[in-house]
Amino acid sequence: MTLLSVNVNKVATLRNARGQNNPNLRQVTTDLLEYGAQGITVHPRPDQRHIKKQDVYELKELLTHYNTTNNTHIEFNIEGFPSPDFIELIQEVQPEQVTLVPDPPDAITSNAGWDCTHNKEFLIPIVETLHKFGARVSLFVDPIDVDPAFVEAFVGTQAERAELYTESFAKQFADGNKEAAISAYRKAADALLERGIELNAGHDLDLHNVGYLTRNIPEIKEVSIGHALICESLYLGFKTTISNYLSELKHHAH
Repeated sequence: MTLLSVNVNKVATLRNARGQNNPNLRQVTTDLLEYGAQGITVHPRPDQRHIKKQDVYELKELLTHYNTTNNTHIEFNIEGFPSPDFIELIQEVQPEQVTLVPDPPDAITSNAGWDCTHNKEFLIPIVETLHKFGARVSLFVDPIDVDPAFVEAFVGTQAERAELYTESFAKQFADGNKEAAISAYRKAADALLERGIELNAGHDLDLHNVGYLTRNIPEIKEVSIGHALICESLYLGFKTTISNYLSELKHHAH
């Protein structure tokens, strides 16, 4: 079974828009866990435009308490570019998993995988340091880049997992090219799995395409989904919310 880690960045974005504490990130995260989320993901950025540094500490505390109270093992996954500030944050928070992305800190969203062949020497000491902090390390990977040299370089970094960057899959799937969408991903998955690399996946996954992806690559351990999940939750929840408002307003009809 593939686990669902919910990226709560967009919840923080909505909260920050009003400068108050609605929605309350801690409460939303607790509710997500009660509804069955099997992991929580955040991607803090230096400008704190969504997840703030203090949020990361508070969510770690929340998850530790939740796991202890409920005898569960909900993992905290922190994504980011391995800048000195990011590494320091990981040392302090010590999440179960760290997902390293190659995008600069000011990027809107992660939109490329690591070039492991050219970044191997850069990544080796970073992965080693993160392991010392007790984290499993996942590297963001574009399946198009996965060739034998790439796989060798990836193995050399000592990272345990590859997160398949699924934007191109999602685009082709939306265009109706399901078989073409999955083929490069299945090939890349096989090449990584053969060398003992575990798989995660994320980016532009939604209710329409995630089932097809994970049925065809059932070895995927975890998907991380945020933007689409929040958007879909709005629509799935609108009917109940509008109905509740109308019910409340009936009491005030003249």
